[in-house]
Amino acid sequence: MRRSMRWMGWGVAVFLAGSAAAAGQPARPGKDVPMEQAGLPAGVTLSTWADGLEHPWGLALLPGGGALVTERPGRLRVVSGRGQLSAPVAGTPKVDARGQGGLLDVALHPDFARNGWVYLSYAEAGEGGNSTAVARGKLVREGEQWRFADATVVFRQAPKFASTAHFGSRLVFARDGKLLITLGERSSRKTRPDAQGLNTHHGKVVRVNDDGSVPPDNPFRDKQALPEIWSLGHRNPQGAALHPRTGELWIVEHGPQGGDELNIVRAGKNYGWPRYTYGEEYGGGKIGEEASPAGFEPPIHSWVPSVSPSGLAFYTSRAIGSWTGSLFTGALSGQALIRLQLEGGKVVREERLLVDRGQRIRNVVMGPAGELYLLTDARQGEILVLRNRNTDSAE
Repeated sequence: MRRSMRWMGWGVAVFLAGSAAAAGQPARPGKDVPMEQAGLPAGVTLSTWADGLEHPWGLALLPGGGALVTERPGRLRVVSGRGQLSAPVAGTPKVDARGQGGLLDVALHPDFARNGWVYLSYAEAGEGGNSTAVARGKLVREGEQWRFADATVVFRQAPKFASTAHFGSRLVFARDGKLLITLGERSSRKTRPDAQGLNTHHGKVVRVNDDGSVPPDNPFRDKQALPEIWSLGHRNPQGAALHPRTGELWIVEHGPQGGDELNIVRAGKNYGWPRYTYGEEYGGGKIGEEASPAGFEPPIHSWVPSVSPSGLAFYTSRAIGSWTGSLFTGALSGQALIRLQLEGGKVVREERLLVDRGQRIRNVVMGPAGELYLLTDARQGEILVLRNRNTDSAE
């Protein structure tokens, strides 16, 4: 009864989680965290930087101003400082644009200003179905046309599987220059157990060098495992960011019906899916246990009911003082921008912003002057900007 009733709303979920704790059952992380809808702080404005984008997914700010933005159907565009969109960049990889698949994330090499490398993640069709792949190339301009030149595939998720969902696909460069890639378990009861195995990339975070080769210090390299694996037991991580102080990778991932998670990803650790989850089957039905025993990492925060978190950004600027030190994620089904207040690596408060707009927020990126760029997931998607109107310089 407790599982089926949790969908009646947040208040019921909190009450029932508290009842479980009182009965000696483990309570989910974050159940006692205050949550409220909130307005924007005084002086913070919301504006549209660019529009007319079809399901924008990834955003990378360019060092000289402007940005690169992906559209899920397969287009990469250059955004000028004034928000003007270029024609689609030529030479990008062919994508399998079905369901959740297509052209997904974009990231710049840490030494982009010198080497010009741009990385794209996407759904790639092939023998057996499709999977997440990552290509790198150089952004060059040929007259009025931009091109993704010298392109090569640096990583392919294995094996391919016939599914149009759960590609993961966020790209983050760690401080040591290694590329971290989040990968979903492909949304099938058949592939769910793969998240617990080391012979596939399903439900993993992988770590590779910038050319796709395997670092010698990866945790499973000397074992019977795919050597790229960094962590396991993930379902569908769609947001990733480095902690500004520790440099550790934090991710948000979609649970099933309930049980979305915020996790700190560490080398060789197991995050439990599908053996341990706060979610249940769509329409009801148990998947796994809620408690994470020794050897499995519990989330540091979870959402029941689901919000479908996507995109992740630490707010390190002082431009909007009440947000300094916060963590932001977009919410797709939750249709909000979520601010998590952190203390000592724990979530102590949650605010849901922009709820009245009813938009699916796909990605969140912090700019050099403390502005926040948001992608809205829609046929007529936008790049929105939140900024302090009194801030004229970067923090």
